[in-house]
Amino acid sequence: MVQLSPAPAAEGGIVFEGVSKTFSPDRRSTTTALKDVHLEVPAGSVFGVIGYSGAGKSTLIRLVNGLERPSSGRVLVDGIDMGALRGKNLRAAQKRTGMIFQQFNLLDTVRVRDNVAMPLRLDGVGAEAARARADEVLDFVGLSGKAGSFAGDLSGGQKQRVGIARALVRNPRILLSDEATSALDPTTTAQIIDLLRSINREYGTTVLVVTHEMDVIKDLADRVAVMADGGIVEEGPVLDVFVHPRSPITRDFVTTVVPQGLPPRVVEHLGSEGLWRMLLVDDEVTQPLLSDLITTYGVSVNMLHADMTSIQEHTIGQLIVKVTGPAERVAAARAFLTERVVQLEEVQS
Repeated sequence: MVQLSPAPAAEGGIVFEGVSKTFSPDRRSTTTALKDVHLEVPAGSVFGVIGYSGAGKSTLIRLVNGLERPSSGRVLVDGIDMGALRGKNLRAAQKRTGMIFQQFNLLDTVRVRDNVAMPLRLDGVGAEAARARADEVLDFVGLSGKAGSFAGDLSGGQKQRVGIARALVRNPRILLSDEATSALDPTTTAQIIDLLRSINREYGTTVLVVTHEMDVIKDLADRVAVMADGGIVEEGPVLDVFVHPRSPITRDFVTTVVPQGLPPRVVEHLGSEGLWRMLLVDDEVTQPLLSDLITTYGVSVNMLHADMTSIQEHTIGQLIVKVTGPAERVAAARAFLTERVVQLEEVQS
């Protein structure tokens, strides 16, 4: 397997300083895609940006490699203002950034090896050297056996691996992923996520991924920024954002992975008093909480919902229960749970 060279220490950092971007498709109208974005992507991290269609996330990522320029503010890559670069200086900076696209952007009637080698051929690298390098990165992404196939004959997952190989062929310090898993099935998506994580972990490549899929964020990213209407509404470590979402849009995304309620008719039937949702992290998941409530506090416990998911190295569990009994015992049970779980809240109709 090819050994890609690691990025030099501390290279690959991205900073957005008060970035705004407007488009004027005609002289009578203006569309604002980004509004005063402040964001820092640490070198060597996997950073996710999530938002619904039209949030501005694809525009944001295109500013990093100079495919778009900010209308105001600065985008700094390793301290270099991308918006100030022109001509050969811009082209040189763009070679240090690889990009993976949602629709693969391959030439279907060209062989896989030549699709991957194309960026090097455009750089003036000789055919033999470019194809040798293409074979190296195809080996790394697990497609050495498909080098001589036509791209049009591959599956969607294989095409995306070719796209990743092409993005890696120049050994970039930064890898940009624009909805790279949106056209893939869940199994293939998981394989692509594993590949991107291995690129980051083994070679220190900064990975900036934009997506509308919270499952991708939880399995891939170290930190996440949530976008809406061209701005950043929330940003932080992925686990913190999952456990303590602050904005309504973030809670909506988290709910797609960790459902946070019961059907309204169930809440109406049971009543909201003593109806609690508990969120548990890591070791909290294995505690015998319900049996402790029953044996220690003498309350009745009706478990209505339970689920568990993984966020990279962490386990997140959820319980929704109905606790009944004398008021003082229910209060004592709630105090006990508050000390034992990361979050306890009443379930509202």
